[in-house]
Amino acid sequence: MYRYDPYDQQIVDERVAQFRDQTRRYLAGELTDDEFRPLRLQNGLYVQRHAPMLRVAVPYGLMSSTQARTLAALARKYDKGYVHVSTRQNIQYNWPAIKDVPEMLAELAQVEMHAIQTSGACIRSITSDPFAGVIADEVIDPRPWTEILRQWSTLHPEFAFLPRKFKLAVNGALNDRAVIQCHDIGLDLRRNAAGEIGFRVLVGGGLGRTPIIGEEISAFVPWQHILTYCEAILRVYNLHGRRDNLYKARIKILVKALGIEEFRRQVEEEWAHSKDGPRTLTEAEVARVSAYFTSPAYAELPATDAGLEAQRAANPAFNAWMKRNVLAHKVPGYAIVIVSLKNPSVAPGDITSDQFDLVADLADRYSFGELRTTHEQNMVLADVRQSDLFALWEVLRANGLATPTFGLLTDIISCPGGDFCALANAKSIPIALAIQARFDDLDYLHDLGDLELNISGCMNSCGHHHVGHIGILGVDKNGEEWYQVSLGGSQGNQTSLGKVIGRSFAAADVPDVISKIVDVFVAQRTAGERFIETVRRIGLDPFKLGVYGAAAPERK
Repeated sequence: MYRYDPYDQQIVDERVAQFRDQTRRYLAGELTDDEFRPLRLQNGLYVQRHAPMLRVAVPYGLMSSTQARTLAALARKYDKGYVHVSTRQNIQYNWPAIKDVPEMLAELAQVEMHAIQTSGACIRSITSDPFAGVIADEVIDPRPWTEILRQWSTLHPEFAFLPRKFKLAVNGALNDRAVIQCHDIGLDLRRNAAGEIGFRVLVGGGLGRTPIIGEEISAFVPWQHILTYCEAILRVYNLHGRRDNLYKARIKILVKALGIEEFRRQVEEEWAHSKDGPRTLTEAEVARVSAYFTSPAYAELPATDAGLEAQRAANPAFNAWMKRNVLAHKVPGYAIVIVSLKNPSVAPGDITSDQFDLVADLADRYSFGELRTTHEQNMVLADVRQSDLFALWEVLRANGLATPTFGLLTDIISCPGGDFCALANAKSIPIALAIQARFDDLDYLHDLGDLELNISGCMNSCGHHHVGHIGILGVDKNGEEWYQVSLGGSQGNQTSLGKVIGRSFAAADVPDVISKIVDVFVAQRTAGERFIETVRRIGLDPFKLGVYGAAAPERK
Protein backbone atom coordinates (compact mmCIF):
# COMPACT_ATOMS: atom_id res chain seq x y z
CA MET A 1 0.00 0.00 0.00
CA TYR A 2 1.04 3.62 -0.46
CA ARG A 3 3.39 5.12 2.14
CA TYR A 4 3.80 8.81 2.88
CA ASP A 5 6.97 10.54 1.76
CA PRO A 6 8.28 13.64 3.64
CA TYR A 7 6.17 15.90 1.42
CA ASP A 8 2.96 14.02 2.29
CA GLN A 9 3.81 14.04 5.99
CA GLN A 10 4.55 17.75 5.99
CA ILE A 11 1.18 18.55 4.38
CA VAL A 12 -0.73 16.53 6.96
CA ASP A 13 1.29 17.77 9.95
CA GLU A 14 0.84 21.40 8.91
CA ARG A 15 -2.90 20.87 8.48
CA VAL A 16 -3.10 19.41 12.00
CA ALA A 17 -1.27 22.42 13.46
CA GLN A 18 -3.49 24.80 11.53
CA PHE A 19 -6.69 23.14 12.72
CA ARG A 20 -5.43 22.92 16.29
CA ASP A 21 -5.11 26.71 16.33
CA GLN A 22 -8.48 27.20 14.63
CA THR A 23 -10.16 24.97 17.23
CA ARG A 24 -8.43 26.82 20.08
CA ARG A 25 -9.69 30.13 18.72
CA TYR A 26 -13.21 28.77 18.34
CA LEU A 27 -13.37 27.37 21.87
CA ALA A 28 -11.99 30.68 23.18
CA GLY A 29 -14.82 32.55 21.48
CA GLU A 30 -12.56 34.21 18.91
CA LEU A 31 -14.37 32.49 16.02
CA THR A 32 -18.14 32.29 15.65
CA ASP A 33 -20.00 29.13 14.70
CA ASP A 34 -20.40 30.45 11.16
CA GLU A 35 -16.69 31.25 10.91
CA PHE A 36 -15.64 27.88 12.32
CA ARG A 37 -18.04 25.80 10.23
CA PRO A 38 -16.10 25.87 6.90
CA LEU A 39 -12.85 25.30 8.78
CA ARG A 40 -14.07 22.21 10.60
CA LEU A 41 -15.71 20.81 7.48
CA GLN A 42 -12.38 21.04 5.66
CA ASN A 43 -11.11 18.66 8.34
CA GLY A 44 -13.98 16.17 8.24
CA LEU A 45 -15.69 17.44 11.38
CA TYR A 46 -19.51 17.68 11.39
CA VAL A 47 -21.89 18.66 14.16
CA GLN A 48 -24.63 16.05 14.23
CA ARG A 49 -27.86 15.61 16.15
CA HIS A 50 -26.31 14.76 19.50
CA ALA A 51 -22.56 15.25 19.11
CA PRO A 52 -19.85 16.02 16.59
CA MET A 53 -18.92 13.41 13.99
CA LEU A 54 -15.39 13.00 12.60
CA ARG A 55 -14.94 11.27 9.25
CA VAL A 56 -11.48 9.81 8.61
CA ALA A 57 -10.27 9.14 5.08
CA VAL A 58 -9.41 5.57 4.18
CA PRO A 59 -8.13 5.95 0.59
CA TYR A 60 -9.85 3.35 -1.62
CA GLY A 61 -10.63 1.41 1.56
CA LEU A 62 -7.09 0.12 2.17
CA MET A 63 -5.33 0.31 5.54
CA SER A 64 -2.54 -1.38 7.44
CA SER A 65 -2.95 -3.26 10.70
CA THR A 66 -1.05 -0.44 12.44
CA GLN A 67 -3.52 2.12 11.13
CA ALA A 68 -6.42 -0.10 12.19
CA ARG A 69 -5.09 -0.30 15.75
CA THR A 70 -4.74 3.47 15.87
CA LEU A 71 -8.34 3.91 14.70
CA ALA A 72 -9.46 1.46 17.39
CA ALA A 73 -7.43 3.23 20.07
CA LEU A 74 -8.90 6.60 19.15
CA ALA A 75 -12.42 5.20 19.52
CA ARG A 76 -11.52 3.82 22.92
CA LYS A 77 -9.82 7.03 24.09
CA TYR A 78 -11.96 9.78 22.59
CA ASP A 79 -15.28 8.17 21.60
CA LYS A 80 -17.55 5.39 22.87
CA GLY A 81 -15.42 2.43 21.90
CA TYR A 82 -16.63 1.80 18.37
CA VAL A 83 -16.39 3.20 14.83
CA HIS A 84 -18.68 3.17 11.81
CA VAL A 85 -17.68 2.10 8.28
CA SER A 86 -19.36 4.36 5.73
CA THR A 87 -20.49 3.54 2.20
CA ARG A 88 -17.50 5.55 0.92
CA GLN A 89 -15.12 3.17 2.70
CA ASN A 90 -14.25 5.79 5.33
CA ILE A 91 -14.27 5.52 9.13
CA GLN A 92 -16.60 7.68 11.22
CA TYR A 93 -16.53 8.59 14.92
CA ASN A 94 -19.98 9.56 16.19
CA TRP A 95 -19.21 10.98 19.65
CA PRO A 96 -15.90 12.91 19.79
CA ALA A 97 -15.64 16.20 21.67
CA ILE A 98 -14.60 19.13 19.50
CA LYS A 99 -11.72 19.92 21.87
CA ASP A 100 -10.28 16.42 21.28
CA VAL A 101 -10.43 16.39 17.49
CA PRO A 102 -7.07 18.16 16.90
CA GLU A 103 -5.36 15.55 19.06
CA MET A 104 -7.16 12.76 17.21
CA LEU A 105 -5.92 14.19 13.92
CA ALA A 106 -2.39 14.45 15.32
CA GLU A 107 -2.42 10.79 16.31
CA LEU A 108 -3.80 9.85 12.89
CA ALA A 109 -1.00 11.80 11.22
CA GLN A 110 1.54 9.63 13.03
CA VAL A 111 0.23 6.60 11.08
CA GLU A 112 -0.21 8.38 7.73
CA MET A 113 -3.93 9.10 8.01
CA HIS A 114 -6.05 12.26 7.97
CA ALA A 115 -9.57 13.63 7.55
CA ILE A 116 -8.81 16.08 4.74
CA GLN A 117 -11.54 16.35 2.08
CA THR A 118 -13.92 13.93 3.76
CA SER A 119 -16.36 16.84 3.80
CA GLY A 120 -16.99 20.15 2.07
CA ALA A 121 -17.52 21.27 -1.52
CA CYS A 122 -14.35 19.68 -2.83
CA ILE A 123 -13.15 16.44 -4.38
CA ARG A 124 -13.97 13.86 -1.71
CA SER A 125 -12.15 10.62 -0.87
CA ILE A 126 -11.87 8.48 -4.00
CA THR A 127 -13.29 4.97 -3.81
CA SER A 128 -12.52 1.77 -5.71
CA ASP A 129 -13.00 -1.99 -5.80
CA PRO A 130 -12.41 -3.47 -2.32
CA PHE A 131 -11.04 -6.60 -4.00
CA ALA A 132 -8.52 -4.70 -6.15
CA GLY A 133 -5.36 -6.64 -6.89
CA VAL A 134 -6.74 -10.02 -5.80
CA ILE A 135 -9.98 -10.70 -7.67
CA ALA A 136 -9.91 -12.99 -10.70
CA ASP A 137 -11.97 -10.78 -13.05
CA GLU A 138 -9.62 -7.81 -12.72
CA VAL A 139 -8.36 -6.34 -15.98
CA ILE A 140 -6.09 -3.66 -14.51
CA ASP A 141 -5.31 -3.03 -10.84
CA PRO A 142 -7.04 0.29 -10.06
CA ARG A 143 -5.10 1.06 -6.87
CA PRO A 144 -2.09 2.87 -8.42
CA TRP A 145 -4.40 4.97 -10.58
CA THR A 146 -6.67 5.76 -7.65
CA GLU A 147 -3.64 6.81 -5.62
CA ILE A 148 -2.44 9.06 -8.45
CA LEU A 149 -5.86 10.67 -8.55
CA ARG A 150 -5.84 11.03 -4.76
CA GLN A 151 -2.51 12.83 -4.78
CA TRP A 152 -3.67 15.09 -7.62
CA SER A 153 -6.92 16.01 -5.92
CA THR A 154 -5.67 16.49 -2.35
CA LEU A 155 -5.73 20.20 -1.52
CA HIS A 156 -6.02 21.07 -5.21
CA PRO A 157 -6.34 24.86 -4.94
CA GLU A 158 -8.57 25.27 -7.98
CA PHE A 159 -11.15 22.77 -6.75
CA ALA A 160 -11.25 23.52 -3.02
CA PHE A 161 -14.54 25.45 -3.26
CA LEU A 162 -16.65 23.77 -5.91
CA PRO A 163 -20.40 24.40 -6.25
CA ARG A 164 -20.97 21.17 -4.31
CA LYS A 165 -19.20 18.03 -3.12
CA PHE A 166 -17.60 15.95 -5.87
CA LYS A 167 -17.08 12.19 -5.86
CA LEU A 168 -14.94 9.91 -8.03
CA ALA A 169 -14.75 6.14 -8.23
CA VAL A 170 -12.40 3.88 -10.18
CA ASN A 171 -13.06 0.35 -11.44
CA GLY A 172 -10.53 -2.00 -12.99
CA ALA A 173 -12.46 -5.26 -13.28
CA LEU A 174 -14.99 -6.80 -15.64
CA ASN A 175 -17.60 -6.47 -12.89
CA ASP A 176 -18.03 -2.99 -11.45
CA ARG A 177 -17.88 -3.12 -7.65
CA ALA A 178 -17.13 0.59 -7.30
CA VAL A 179 -20.60 1.75 -8.49
CA ILE A 180 -18.97 4.11 -11.00
CA GLN A 181 -22.28 4.95 -12.68
CA CYS A 182 -23.46 6.71 -9.51
CA HIS A 183 -20.54 9.11 -9.19
CA ASP A 184 -19.82 12.62 -10.42
CA ILE A 185 -16.97 11.06 -12.39
CA GLY A 186 -16.74 7.30 -12.86
CA LEU A 187 -13.57 5.86 -14.34
CA ASP A 188 -13.45 2.39 -15.90
CA LEU A 189 -9.95 1.12 -16.63
CA ARG A 190 -9.63 -0.80 -19.90
CA ARG A 191 -7.33 -1.68 -22.78
CA ASN A 192 -7.96 -0.70 -26.39
CA ALA A 193 -7.43 -2.94 -29.40
CA ALA A 194 -3.71 -2.16 -29.33
CA GLY A 195 -3.45 -3.22 -25.68
CA GLU A 196 -2.94 0.33 -24.43
CA ILE A 197 -4.32 1.34 -21.04
CA GLY A 198 -6.93 4.05 -20.79
CA PHE A 199 -10.17 5.02 -19.12
CA ARG A 200 -13.79 4.98 -20.13
CA VAL A 201 -15.11 8.12 -18.46
CA LEU A 202 -18.64 8.56 -17.12
CA VAL A 203 -19.93 11.88 -15.82
CA GLY A 204 -22.98 13.24 -14.07
CA GLY A 205 -24.01 10.28 -11.95
CA GLY A 206 -25.24 10.58 -8.39
CA LEU A 207 -27.99 9.68 -5.96
CA GLY A 208 -29.49 12.04 -3.40
CA ARG A 209 -32.59 14.11 -4.08
CA THR A 210 -32.26 13.72 -7.86
CA PRO A 211 -30.82 10.27 -8.64
CA ILE A 212 -29.21 10.05 -12.08
CA ILE A 213 -27.13 7.37 -13.81
CA GLY A 214 -23.89 8.77 -15.21
CA GLU A 215 -23.40 9.09 -18.96
CA GLU A 216 -20.38 8.22 -21.04
CA ILE A 217 -18.44 11.34 -22.01
CA SER A 218 -15.44 9.47 -23.45
CA ALA A 219 -15.01 5.84 -24.46
CA PHE A 220 -11.25 5.96 -24.06
CA VAL A 221 -8.92 8.55 -22.52
CA PRO A 222 -5.27 7.42 -22.67
CA TRP A 223 -3.76 7.06 -19.22
CA GLN A 224 -1.28 9.87 -19.81
CA HIS A 225 -4.14 12.37 -20.05
CA ILE A 226 -6.56 11.26 -17.35
CA LEU A 227 -5.62 14.05 -14.91
CA THR A 228 -5.96 16.81 -17.48
CA TYR A 229 -9.23 15.33 -18.74
CA CYS A 230 -10.68 15.23 -15.22
CA GLU A 231 -9.49 18.80 -14.70
CA ALA A 232 -11.31 19.87 -17.85
CA ILE A 233 -14.54 18.30 -16.54
CA LEU A 234 -14.13 20.02 -13.19
CA ARG A 235 -13.39 23.38 -14.78
CA VAL A 236 -16.57 23.31 -16.84
CA TYR A 237 -18.50 22.32 -13.72
CA ASN A 238 -16.76 24.96 -11.59
CA LEU A 239 -17.66 27.61 -14.13
CA HIS A 240 -21.31 26.73 -14.73
CA GLY A 241 -22.39 24.78 -11.61
CA ARG A 242 -25.37 26.26 -9.76
CA ARG A 243 -24.09 28.06 -6.67
CA ASP A 244 -27.44 29.78 -6.17
CA ASN A 245 -29.36 26.59 -5.39
CA LEU A 246 -28.02 23.87 -3.09
CA TYR A 247 -30.33 21.26 -4.60
CA LYS A 248 -29.24 22.00 -8.17
CA ALA A 249 -25.53 22.43 -7.51
CA ARG A 250 -24.27 18.92 -8.37
CA ILE A 251 -22.64 18.24 -11.73
CA LYS A 252 -25.42 15.79 -12.62
CA ILE A 253 -27.84 18.75 -12.84
CA LEU A 254 -25.47 20.65 -15.10
CA VAL A 255 -24.95 17.67 -17.42
CA LYS A 256 -28.70 17.15 -17.72
CA ALA A 257 -29.31 20.86 -18.32
CA LEU A 258 -26.69 21.15 -21.06
CA GLY A 259 -27.09 17.65 -22.48
CA ILE A 260 -24.17 15.25 -22.71
CA GLU A 261 -23.19 16.37 -26.21
CA GLU A 262 -22.90 20.05 -25.29
CA PHE A 263 -21.18 19.20 -22.02
CA ARG A 264 -18.70 17.03 -23.93
CA ARG A 265 -18.07 19.84 -26.40
CA GLN A 266 -17.23 22.26 -23.62
CA VAL A 267 -14.98 19.74 -21.89
CA GLU A 268 -13.10 19.00 -25.11
CA GLU A 269 -12.70 22.74 -25.72
CA GLU A 270 -11.31 23.24 -22.22
CA TRP A 271 -9.13 20.13 -22.46
CA ALA A 272 -7.41 21.46 -25.58
CA HIS A 273 -5.67 24.05 -23.39
CA SER A 274 -4.11 21.54 -20.97
CA LYS A 275 -3.99 18.17 -22.75
CA ASP A 276 -0.22 17.99 -23.10
CA GLY A 277 0.60 20.34 -20.23
CA PRO A 278 2.39 19.80 -16.91
CA ARG A 279 -0.35 17.51 -15.55
CA THR A 280 0.32 14.92 -18.28
CA LEU A 281 1.33 11.68 -16.59
CA THR A 282 4.68 10.08 -17.33
CA GLU A 283 5.75 6.46 -17.22
CA ALA A 284 8.16 7.36 -14.43
CA GLU A 285 5.39 8.79 -12.23
CA VAL A 286 3.11 5.81 -12.82
CA ALA A 287 5.98 3.46 -12.04
CA ARG A 288 6.77 5.38 -8.84
CA VAL A 289 3.25 4.98 -7.51
CA SER A 290 2.74 1.45 -8.84
CA ALA A 291 5.80 0.29 -6.91
CA TYR A 292 3.75 0.62 -3.70
CA PHE A 293 1.20 -1.91 -4.95
CA THR A 294 3.26 -4.99 -5.73
CA SER A 295 1.93 -8.41 -4.77
CA PRO A 296 2.90 -9.78 -1.36
CA ALA A 297 5.12 -12.82 -0.99
CA TYR A 298 2.57 -15.48 -1.89
CA ALA A 299 3.55 -19.07 -1.27
CA GLU A 300 3.28 -21.67 -4.02
CA LEU A 301 0.22 -23.62 -2.95
CA PRO A 302 -2.10 -26.18 -4.54
CA ALA A 303 -5.24 -24.70 -6.06
CA THR A 304 -7.39 -26.46 -3.44
CA ASP A 305 -6.41 -27.21 0.13
CA ALA A 306 -6.75 -30.93 0.87
CA GLY A 307 -8.39 -30.48 4.27
CA LEU A 308 -10.78 -27.67 3.39
CA GLU A 309 -13.52 -29.78 1.80
CA ALA A 310 -13.49 -32.16 4.75
CA GLN A 311 -13.87 -29.23 7.16
CA ARG A 312 -16.79 -27.90 5.12
CA ALA A 313 -18.49 -31.29 5.04
CA ALA A 314 -18.07 -31.76 8.79
CA ASN A 315 -19.32 -28.31 9.82
CA PRO A 316 -22.49 -26.87 8.21
CA ALA A 317 -22.00 -23.45 9.84
CA PHE A 318 -18.50 -23.18 8.41
CA ASN A 319 -19.76 -24.31 5.04
CA ALA A 320 -22.49 -21.63 5.05
CA TRP A 321 -19.86 -18.97 5.80
CA MET A 322 -17.64 -20.32 3.02
CA LYS A 323 -20.49 -20.08 0.51
CA ARG A 324 -21.25 -16.42 1.20
CA ASN A 325 -18.26 -14.73 2.84
CA VAL A 326 -15.32 -16.32 1.04
CA LEU A 327 -14.51 -15.40 -2.56
CA ALA A 328 -12.10 -16.90 -5.08
CA HIS A 329 -8.60 -15.39 -5.19
CA LYS A 330 -6.59 -15.00 -8.36
CA VAL A 331 -3.61 -16.76 -6.71
CA PRO A 332 -3.95 -20.54 -6.24
CA GLY A 333 -4.36 -21.64 -2.64
CA TYR A 334 -5.57 -18.24 -1.34
CA ALA A 335 -9.00 -16.76 -0.66
CA ILE A 336 -10.69 -13.39 -0.09
CA VAL A 337 -12.57 -13.20 3.21
CA ILE A 338 -15.46 -10.85 4.02
CA VAL A 339 -15.36 -9.85 7.69
CA SER A 340 -19.05 -9.23 8.35
CA LEU A 341 -20.10 -6.07 10.19
CA LYS A 342 -23.75 -7.14 9.99
CA ASN A 343 -24.24 -8.85 13.33
CA PRO A 344 -28.04 -8.62 13.80
CA SER A 345 -27.64 -7.12 17.28
CA VAL A 346 -25.47 -4.22 16.08
CA ALA A 347 -26.03 -1.29 13.73
CA PRO A 348 -24.83 -2.15 10.19
CA GLY A 349 -21.24 -1.07 9.64
CA ASP A 350 -20.33 -0.64 13.32
CA ILE A 351 -17.28 -2.34 14.82
CA THR A 352 -16.02 -2.05 18.39
CA SER A 353 -12.46 -1.10 19.30
CA ASP A 354 -11.80 -4.61 20.60
CA GLN A 355 -13.11 -6.15 17.38
CA PHE A 356 -11.07 -3.72 15.30
CA ASP A 357 -7.93 -4.68 17.22
CA LEU A 358 -8.78 -8.32 16.64
CA VAL A 359 -9.18 -7.82 12.89
CA ALA A 360 -5.81 -6.03 12.85
CA ASP A 361 -4.25 -9.02 14.63
CA LEU A 362 -5.88 -11.40 12.15
CA ALA A 363 -4.59 -9.28 9.26
CA ASP A 364 -1.07 -9.65 10.62
CA ARG A 365 -1.46 -13.36 11.12
CA TYR A 366 -3.34 -14.31 7.97
CA SER A 367 -3.30 -11.48 5.40
CA PHE A 368 0.10 -9.77 5.14
CA GLY A 369 -0.85 -7.03 7.61
CA GLU A 370 -3.48 -5.32 5.45
CA LEU A 371 -7.25 -5.01 5.66
CA ARG A 372 -9.92 -3.19 3.70
CA THR A 373 -13.29 -1.52 4.10
CA THR A 374 -16.09 -1.96 1.58
CA HIS A 375 -18.91 0.04 0.05
CA GLU A 376 -21.28 -2.49 1.64
CA GLN A 377 -19.97 -1.52 5.12
CA ASN A 378 -18.01 -4.69 5.78
CA MET A 379 -14.27 -5.41 6.01
CA VAL A 380 -12.01 -7.64 3.95
CA LEU A 381 -8.95 -9.79 4.58
CA ALA A 382 -7.78 -10.12 1.00
CA ASP A 383 -4.98 -12.71 1.10
CA VAL A 384 -5.88 -15.66 3.33
CA ARG A 385 -4.49 -19.12 2.73
CA GLN A 386 -7.22 -21.70 2.21
CA SER A 387 -5.59 -23.84 4.87
CA ASP A 388 -6.17 -21.02 7.41
CA LEU A 389 -9.84 -20.43 6.65
CA PHE A 390 -11.28 -22.70 9.32
CA ALA A 391 -9.09 -21.28 12.10
CA LEU A 392 -9.88 -17.74 10.95
CA TRP A 393 -13.61 -18.47 10.88
CA GLU A 394 -13.56 -19.83 14.42
CA VAL A 395 -12.04 -16.60 15.73
CA LEU A 396 -14.34 -14.36 13.70
CA ARG A 397 -17.41 -16.35 14.74
CA ALA A 398 -16.48 -16.19 18.41
CA ASN A 399 -16.28 -12.41 18.14
CA GLY A 400 -19.46 -11.68 16.19
CA LEU A 401 -17.72 -11.03 12.85
CA ALA A 402 -18.72 -14.08 10.82
CA THR A 403 -22.40 -13.56 10.00
CA PRO A 404 -22.63 -15.61 6.78
CA THR A 405 -24.87 -13.25 4.86
CA PHE A 406 -22.69 -11.30 2.42
CA GLY A 407 -24.95 -10.25 -0.46
CA LEU A 408 -28.10 -11.56 1.23
CA LEU A 409 -31.19 -9.73 2.48
CA THR A 410 -29.80 -8.97 5.95
CA ASP A 411 -26.41 -7.73 4.70
CA ILE A 412 -28.08 -4.33 4.89
CA ILE A 413 -26.48 -1.06 3.83
CA SER A 414 -27.71 1.66 6.16
CA CYS A 415 -26.86 5.27 6.94
CA PRO A 416 -26.73 6.32 10.64
CA GLY A 417 -30.13 7.99 10.16
CA GLY A 418 -32.01 9.96 12.76
CA ASP A 419 -30.17 8.35 15.66
CA PHE A 420 -27.20 10.54 14.77
CA CYS A 421 -27.64 12.69 11.67
CA ALA A 422 -29.20 16.15 11.99
CA LEU A 423 -30.36 15.99 8.36
CA ALA A 424 -32.31 12.75 8.67
CA ASN A 425 -36.09 12.64 8.48
CA ALA A 426 -36.29 9.23 10.11
CA LYS A 427 -34.24 6.58 11.87
CA SER A 428 -32.49 3.93 9.79
CA ILE A 429 -30.78 1.68 12.32
CA PRO A 430 -33.96 0.43 14.10
CA ILE A 431 -35.49 -0.44 10.73
CA ALA A 432 -32.38 -2.41 9.76
CA LEU A 433 -32.37 -4.27 13.09
CA ALA A 434 -36.09 -5.05 12.83
CA ILE A 435 -35.66 -6.54 9.34
CA GLN A 436 -32.66 -8.57 10.49
CA ALA A 437 -34.70 -9.87 13.43
CA ARG A 438 -37.56 -10.84 11.11
CA PHE A 439 -35.28 -12.73 8.71
CA ASP A 440 -33.15 -14.63 11.19
CA ASP A 441 -33.35 -18.04 9.49
CA LEU A 442 -30.04 -18.49 7.70
CA ASP A 443 -31.29 -21.42 5.64
CA TYR A 444 -34.15 -19.29 4.35
CA LEU A 445 -31.83 -16.36 3.58
CA HIS A 446 -29.49 -18.61 1.64
CA ASP A 447 -32.46 -20.03 -0.26
CA LEU A 448 -33.55 -16.50 -1.23
CA GLY A 449 -30.09 -15.87 -2.64
CA ASP A 450 -28.65 -12.51 -3.71
CA LEU A 451 -30.91 -9.75 -2.45
CA GLU A 452 -29.64 -6.28 -1.59
CA LEU A 453 -31.57 -4.03 0.81
CA ASN A 454 -30.44 -0.43 1.39
CA ILE A 455 -31.84 2.11 3.87
CA SER A 456 -31.49 5.91 3.91
CA GLY A 457 -32.87 8.22 6.57
CA CYS A 458 -33.38 11.10 4.14
CA MET A 459 -33.18 12.06 0.48
CA ASN A 460 -29.42 12.60 0.68
CA SER A 461 -29.26 8.84 0.10
CA CYS A 462 -26.19 8.09 2.23
CA GLY A 463 -27.56 4.54 2.46
CA HIS A 464 -27.82 4.35 -1.35
CA HIS A 465 -31.46 3.24 -1.22
CA HIS A 466 -31.95 4.16 -4.88
CA VAL A 467 -29.71 1.27 -6.02
CA GLY A 468 -30.89 -1.37 -3.57
CA HIS A 469 -32.89 -4.26 -4.98
CA ILE A 470 -35.18 -3.17 -2.17
CA GLY A 471 -34.72 0.44 -1.12
CA ILE A 472 -36.15 2.05 2.00
CA LEU A 473 -36.30 5.83 2.43
CA GLY A 474 -37.24 7.59 5.66
CA VAL A 475 -39.68 10.47 5.14
CA ASP A 476 -41.33 12.97 7.45
CA LYS A 477 -45.14 13.09 7.61
CA ASN A 478 -46.39 15.82 9.93
CA GLY A 479 -43.53 15.23 12.31
CA GLU A 480 -43.79 11.43 12.25
CA GLU A 481 -41.37 8.93 10.73
CA TRP A 482 -42.62 6.99 7.70
CA TYR A 483 -40.87 4.89 5.09
CA GLN A 484 -41.12 4.66 1.30
CA VAL A 485 -40.21 1.37 -0.35
CA SER A 486 -38.76 1.06 -3.84
CA LEU A 487 -37.92 -1.98 -5.95
CA GLY A 488 -35.67 -2.67 -8.91
CA GLY A 489 -32.56 -0.73 -8.04
CA SER A 490 -29.17 -2.32 -8.57
CA GLN A 491 -25.49 -1.50 -8.67
CA GLY A 492 -22.71 -2.90 -10.80
CA ASN A 493 -22.60 -3.25 -14.57
CA GLN A 494 -26.38 -3.01 -14.84
CA THR A 495 -26.88 -0.14 -12.43
CA SER A 496 -30.51 0.93 -12.20
CA LEU A 497 -32.65 3.16 -10.00
CA GLY A 498 -35.50 1.67 -8.00
CA LYS A 499 -39.11 2.80 -8.34
CA VAL A 500 -41.37 3.58 -5.40
CA ILE A 501 -44.17 1.02 -5.13
CA GLY A 502 -46.77 3.27 -3.47
CA ARG A 503 -47.68 5.05 -0.28
CA SER A 504 -45.28 5.01 2.65
CA PHE A 505 -45.46 2.86 5.79
CA ALA A 506 -45.18 3.34 9.53
CA ALA A 507 -42.00 1.99 11.08
CA ALA A 508 -43.77 -0.92 12.77
CA ASP A 509 -45.14 -2.10 9.41
CA VAL A 510 -41.85 -2.19 7.49
CA PRO A 511 -40.83 -5.79 8.40
CA ASP A 512 -44.27 -7.02 7.30
CA VAL A 513 -43.94 -5.14 4.02
CA ILE A 514 -40.55 -6.72 3.33
CA SER A 515 -41.99 -10.14 4.16
CA LYS A 516 -44.81 -9.62 1.65
CA ILE A 517 -42.35 -8.54 -1.03
CA VAL A 518 -40.24 -11.61 -0.40
CA ASP A 519 -43.33 -13.85 -0.51
CA VAL A 520 -44.17 -12.51 -3.99
CA PHE A 521 -40.62 -13.21 -5.12
CA VAL A 522 -40.68 -16.77 -3.80
CA ALA A 523 -44.00 -17.42 -5.54
CA GLN A 524 -42.98 -15.86 -8.85
CA ARG A 525 -39.32 -16.76 -9.31
CA THR A 526 -38.14 -19.35 -11.77
CA ALA A 527 -35.41 -21.88 -11.02
CA GLY A 528 -32.14 -20.11 -10.26
CA GLU A 529 -33.63 -16.64 -10.74
CA ARG A 530 -32.34 -13.85 -8.51
CA PHE A 531 -34.63 -11.29 -6.89
CA ILE A 532 -33.60 -8.43 -9.20
CA GLU A 533 -34.16 -10.65 -12.24
CA THR A 534 -37.66 -11.50 -11.07
CA VAL A 535 -38.49 -7.83 -10.51
CA ARG A 536 -37.28 -6.95 -14.01
CA ARG A 537 -39.22 -9.83 -15.55
CA ILE A 538 -42.62 -9.39 -13.89
CA GLY A 539 -42.57 -5.67 -13.07
CA LEU A 540 -43.85 -3.95 -9.94
CA ASP A 541 -47.57 -4.72 -10.15
CA PRO A 542 -47.43 -8.20 -8.54
CA PHE A 543 -45.40 -6.76 -5.67
CA LYS A 544 -47.84 -3.87 -5.23
CA LEU A 545 -50.69 -6.36 -5.11
CA GLY A 546 -48.84 -8.47 -2.56
CA VAL A 547 -48.16 -5.47 -0.34
CA TYR A 548 -51.33 -3.39 -0.65
CA GLY A 549 -53.91 -5.97 -1.73
CA ALA A 550 -56.51 -5.40 -4.44
CA ALA A 551 -56.62 -1.68 -3.69
CA ALA A 552 -52.97 -1.15 -4.67
CA PRO A 553 -52.61 2.64 -4.87
CA GLU A 554 -51.26 4.67 -7.71
CA ARG A 555 -48.41 6.89 -6.60
CA LYS A 556 -48.72 10.50 -7.70
